[in-house]
Amino acid sequence: MKIFCGTSNRPLAEAICGYIGIELGRSTVKPFPDGETFVKIEENVRGEDVYLVQSTSPPTNHHLVEMFIMIDALRRASAARITTVIPFYGYARQDRKDQPRVPITAKLVANLLVAAGANRILTMDLHAQQIQGFFDIPVDHLYAAPVMFEYLKTKNLKDMVVVSPDVGGLKMAYAYSQVMESSLAIVAKRRKSATEVESMAVIGEVAGKDVLLVDDLTETAGTLVAAAELLKKEGASKVMACVSHAVLGEVGIERLRKSAIDELVTTDTVLRPAISGVKITTLSVAGLLGEAIKRIHCNSSVTSLFEFKGGRTS
Repeated sequence: MKIFCGTSNRPLAEAICGYIGIELGRSTVKPFPDGETFVKIEENVRGEDVYLVQSTSPPTNHHLVEMFIMIDALRRASAARITTVIPFYGYARQDRKDQPRVPITAKLVANLLVAAGANRILTMDLHAQQIQGFFDIPVDHLYAAPVMFEYLKTKNLKDMVVVSPDVGGLKMAYAYSQVMESSLAIVAKRRKSATEVESMAVIGEVAGKDVLLVDDLTETAGTLVAAAELLKKEGASKVMACVSHAVLGEVGIERLRKSAIDELVTTDTVLRPAISGVKITTLSVAGLLGEAIKRIHCNSSVTSLFEFKGGRTS
């Protein structure tokens, strides 16, 4: 087994290798003066079971193309099997044709991965689970919930309610509520634009309770911030947010600084510089991904990684 990585999230790749107990594979990834990417695999991979770790975090298109080039380099170097480990799968929100003359980019990315030479995909908390169906190769889909749950147990939250900030996240919120043995609520929202959200109403009882907002992804933090503001108005005593992928831009960071969210809990699927003025707790999913890689390599079951406390996180 050999593990390589692109430039999107090297610390996570190194942490995965640390968990497994192997060295990160040597490779050269550098730009030409005109911006093109040059890749060279610096060690023999002929006949090897190879894992390539690359998140599609910003700059998204750059990291995507870098991943395709690395897969092609590994394929041409005669790797026996190439598993692409994508902790954060970009373009996942473009998974359907909801307007005339728009693409289904999540499917296009799936096609490009297969065309480049990927034999298997390992990913985490897809925006929509049906994206697995866009691939005609095996997809192992993990959940960050077990890592989040271990941290939340230490918080001693009393009289808690799990809240989904929109209808789309209701299934994930329900899974959290089952594990945390808490009640469930939902915020009905209307999206004004790609960056602006108007929350409308809370369905469920939140007055005087500790609230846990659950979502898979936040970028501009519009949904989370609007939901938190509404929940505070409805009498919530404390608002925490659990988000698997915090792909925060300047707009999102500024909104979080002014928001009613007391703490944002997220993972290291996306590499992010330190942010001041916001209480962000970043949990590592290296152990989860490392264990999945070990099991895939040994042809063992991956399912038990998201079965815990008598339930499933899916």
